[in-house]
Amino acid sequence: MSTPSPQRARSAAAKQQRERAILDAARSLGAERSVREVTLTDIAAAVGMHKSAMLRYFETREQIFLALTAEGWEDWSAELRERLSEAADGDSEAVAAVVAQTLVARPFFCDLLAQAPLNLERNVSLDSVYEFKTVVLSEVTSLATELCRMLAINERSAIDVIATATSMAGALLQMAAPGTRLRTLYESRPELAHALVDVEPQLTRILAALLTGLRAPAAPTRPSAPTGVETGQA
Repeated sequence: MSTPSPQRARSAAAKQQRERAILDAARSLGAERSVREVTLTDIAAAVGMHKSAMLRYFETREQIFLALTAEGWEDWSAELRERLSEAADGDSEAVAAVVAQTLVARPFFCDLLAQAPLNLERNVSLDSVYEFKTVVLSEVTSLATELCRMLAINERSAIDVIATATSMAGALLQMAAPGTRLRTLYESRPELAHALVDVEPQLTRILAALLTGLRAPAAPTRPSAPTGVETGQA
């Protein structure tokens, strides 16, 4: 006896429930493997739908993961702001450590951060990109405000810190390749020890160095040398 196909969601609430089920399935699959390995067919099978039926809710697999990236930004931003509120103002190293810790604790989000600019944003409609960027920029603004308050840096510098943290977290996680054959190779061959990436301490060092540089007092400007006319020289 064949299993009946899921009925199409008719009400707004039912549609939201179906969308949530799709997002949760994609999150689970992406956390188990990697984002780039999960197909639309995989997600459809996980929620008991035909792939064509999925397109009533999301235009592409990339839109599904882009929506999860936006949720990841909201979740990370909320925890980071809470953690930063407990840190001492002006402590660059503590801020760097908290930023790194909260990112490394979210490997799926870090994977999404790496994939978003490479392919997720490139395979959805411009409306979807706009919606995603609006969420991200709102969270960046909230985080930048907190960093400016704590560290007495300007908004541009705070945004640079956030951009560096999120881009490096995504890149370092890919380089670390946890749970893969590549990681096993790096660990088994002493001559490849340089390829072993320990994400949290490395990210912490990078951010601490960046914050130290941004907060360093500017070197005094040297006065211009006087001209011959001003000093009465010929």
